[in-house]
Amino acid sequence: MSTETAIPASKQLHGLDHLRALAILMVLLYHYRMFGHPAWLDDVIHFGWSGVDLFFVLSGYLISSQLFVTMAQGKPVSFPEFFIKRFFRIIPPYLLILSIYFLVPAFWERETLLPLWRYLTFTQNFGLNLKVFGTFSHVWSLCVEEHFYLLFPFALFLLIRTKRVQAGGWLLFAMFMAGFVIRLFCWYQLIAPHAGQDDAWMYWYMNMYYPTYTRLDGLLAGVAIAALFTFRPAIQVRITQYGNAWLLAGLLVLTGAWYLCDTQSSFGASIFGFPVVALGYGLLVIAAVSPSCILYRNNRITAVIAKVSFVLYLSHKGVIHLVQPWLAKTGMAREGTLMMLLCVVIAIGVAWMIHLAVEQPMLRLRKKVLANRKAHRQPAVVPQMEWQDK
Repeated sequence: MSTETAIPASKQLHGLDHLRALAILMVLLYHYRMFGHPAWLDDVIHFGWSGVDLFFVLSGYLISSQLFVTMAQGKPVSFPEFFIKRFFRIIPPYLLILSIYFLVPAFWERETLLPLWRYLTFTQNFGLNLKVFGTFSHVWSLCVEEHFYLLFPFALFLLIRTKRVQAGGWLLFAMFMAGFVIRLFCWYQLIAPHAGQDDAWMYWYMNMYYPTYTRLDGLLAGVAIAALFTFRPAIQVRITQYGNAWLLAGLLVLTGAWYLCDTQSSFGASIFGFPVVALGYGLLVIAAVSPSCILYRNNRITAVIAKVSFVLYLSHKGVIHLVQPWLAKTGMAREGTLMMLLCVVIAIGVAWMIHLAVEQPMLRLRKKVLANRKAHRQPAVVPQMEWQDK
């Protein structure tokens, strides 16, 4: 066992907070184009959709790190504890915003909603027809992450149970390559036949952009980084000495992705765009957890935005939809920059209030539930293996 240890997770969060804040602001401004907006925004935030992919990389890295660190320390992995943490972090605010959408039609930013069971089962992202069910469509990414939260621990459990954990790297590689095959199939069988039709864009979103099986690249990138850093700490120490270089490399890769995905629904962007974007943001994550990088420093503004990013993601469309007409009654131009800034600030403020009223109490309750569980019984565990840094 190597005597070198990975960088403590607590010291990594500042850089990741910057990236989380960047991701939510990119998504928020990209979606703001649904409403009255400044003309310059279309050009500046054209790549804003990729903020979701940054969230995927961050999620893959953070969630898998929790399990990998436990394994690397030779401790048993408690999967029930993992799911308890995920439940209290995600479900309460999600159910709140979902309830608002179904109880307050004025909150709808588009035409209508899917049946309630599609949201409760996190299957909304499969076969999503954006022309008809455009309201609350952005929750598709939460569906992808929920599928990941279910499948990743299950796959890890099987690898541990069968004592084939060392094959995890090959499994990641196989899933990454499978993504190309699946996207090629979707392109030729489900998208290309509709080329030239007025609603061809809808089939692209339905069969390429939203499904879980075409959008795993970011999550896999995050898992790969977490595995490398956790089980090969000596490599992590060497890599993180060049944080600013990784930051520059990530920005260069993302610049290439910007041009590759200029026409988002093109063949090149559809097949290769998501992996390239995942690579670029993966490099930014490596930079963000490197003490030598400028992203490693703390910033209160990005820390606050990062803290409310999940609730802000869920609620921002509905809030802007309600707030913008109200502000317009004061004589403020809908397409003005001031209108946009006020809408963004108000959306963040609403998210902060929900964070205080719902997220924080649920996180405190989660802490009590976990403490009581440990006090009353031993967690369900599986045998563990020792890891060596070779």
